[in-house]
Formats: sequence, structure tokens, C-alpha cells
Amino acid sequence: MLTLNGIDELVARVGSELGTTEWHEITQERITAFAHATDDFEDIHLDPERGRQAGLGGTIAHGLYTLSLGPKFLYQLYELRGHSLGLNYGFEKVRFLSPVKTGARVRMIATLVEARPIEGGMRCTIRERFEIEGESTPACVADSIVAYFH
Repeated sequence: MLTLNGIDELVARVGSELGTTEWHEITQERITAFAHATDDFEDIHLDPERGRQAGLGGTIAHGLYTLSLGPKFLYQLYELRGHSLGLNYGFEKVRFLSPVKTGARVRMIATLVEARPIEGGMRCTIRERFEIEGESTPACVADSIVAYFH
């Protein structure tokens, strides 16, 4: 894990990778829990037969479930010290490129692509690339915005 002492140390890494996470298994239990948490009961996420009929080989994770792993994965990659507050500020761009099948493993590669001043801190754009083990096309690529305040 990368330890950064202050926002300036993070900003100095613009253009570089922050790291690659460990693999995370996508289980049916986690998919079902996400469906219940969000009231998104689309059958391709919960019914293996429907997933097979749709040509997916079984159930798949919600795209938003994959995206929601971003904060968990960022905590694995770096710790920022010396700031008063860090907030998820939103996303500039999100693309879901490949379905994540139940039982697959995903990981994230994060790259700090931009940092710009905002009142009281910095607005950082982190490109999050969610890879599926054994596949060449990522599940998702997203430009996440995190605001850090002094």
C-alpha cells in the first residue's frame, strides 16, 4: 500500500499509476445482496436460467455493483494522511464494457490522471479500470472524482 503524507504528495503523482488491487471474487451472494440493497431485481442478476437464455452463461453482476467496488479498492491502494476530509465527488465518465459473470474475479488498476485546485483543497480524477481475471476487455472503466480538503 502506498502511504502519502499530504495532498501535495498525491498531486505529485499525476500521470502515474496508484497501483493494482488484489483479486475480488464476485459471488452470487454478493450480487443478491446488492440487488436487495438497491431494489434492482433484473433477472439476469438473480436467475441463472435467464442469464443463460440471454447468452451470458448464467447470472452476472450489476454494472453498478462492479463500480461500487471502487472505494473499497482505493482503500487497498493508498492511504492519504494530513488532510481534513476526502469526499467522493462523482464521476466524469463511466463505461461498462464487459459483463462480470458470477464466480469471476475482478481487480482495479487506478491511475491519477488529473488534480486541480478547488476551494480548500484539490479535485483529483482517478481512472479506475476494473479488470476481469482471464479476459482482455475490462468490465468497467470510470473516471472517479475525489475531493480532498486541507
